[in-house]
Amino acid sequence: MIEGQEDVTWADWVALADACEVLGIEALFRSDHYLSVLGDQSRGALDAWGTINALAAITTKLRLGALVSPATFRHPSVFAKLAATADHVSDGRIEVGLGAGWMEAEHRAYGFPFPPLRDRMDAYAEQLEIVHRSFEPGPFTFRGKHYTVEDLDALPKPIQQPHPPLIVGGSAAPRGARLGARWADEYNFAFASPEEAAEKRHAIHEACRDVGRDPSTIVVSLMTGVVVGADRDEVARRAEQVGRLQGKRIGDPHAYAAELAGNWIVGTPDEAVARLREYEAAGIERVFLQHLLHRDLDAVELLAREVIPAFQG
Repeated sequence: MIEGQEDVTWADWVALADACEVLGIEALFRSDHYLSVLGDQSRGALDAWGTINALAAITTKLRLGALVSPATFRHPSVFAKLAATADHVSDGRIEVGLGAGWMEAEHRAYGFPFPPLRDRMDAYAEQLEIVHRSFEPGPFTFRGKHYTVEDLDALPKPIQQPHPPLIVGGSAAPRGARLGARWADEYNFAFASPEEAAEKRHAIHEACRDVGRDPSTIVVSLMTGVVVGADRDEVARRAEQVGRLQGKRIGDPHAYAAELAGNWIVGTPDEAVARLREYEAAGIERVFLQHLLHRDLDAVELLAREVIPAFQG
């Protein structure tokens, strides 16, 4: 999972996608932001769905998606059309992540409305329904407070049937969990310890039961940072680079690596595997590894060679 707004160029995306395909990594996801979330506004951001469509055209095996797109950025019909287009370009390798949006500064800078959370959640609920129903066979009409579509049959439908996997992102708070239970194939939350992840998974499963859904039919996943190295010194070196990227002054890289390890996957390959086993034991079915050092392809290779195989049956 790459933070695309942190000055990831098109050349960087091509290099990452090529590395993932060669190394056998399952999926390449990106964030969907227009300003740096780490505070450096000199960093550029290519549009998420423009990038995904372009990568879909130059890859053959990678699954691609955004984790997650703010509902505030695009009309739901536009969003569904972008996702369906990418699904056709990729021949069925797209996953669709959608969230309510949270970063006020980028909305203000780009002129997107940023209403209070309750209103954003209301609009988000309508977006989820419109996107989901746009992928379904036949026409539908929807009239809500924020959006109206009339007799819409959004053609062509996606290649993946019944539809591309729909990922709801959030904190597993009650309303978001209920929306995930209603519409999502997968619910994703970020930066949780294994204990916290187990609690959030329980909340999502309870929300499924509340709406009459079998909890086993929803995937529960985690997005968290990753810093791996062949040895402790390499881990510390990469942790220091992450700290600098975040605008921090790192006195002791080893100590900073230990600090990150609270909610991140940090350490040697064996330590990373052991930590991931803790999340597996907590019921997490998929982990998106946020790789902030996006030009460090050696770290990508280390993950592919020595961490990912431990989870391939």
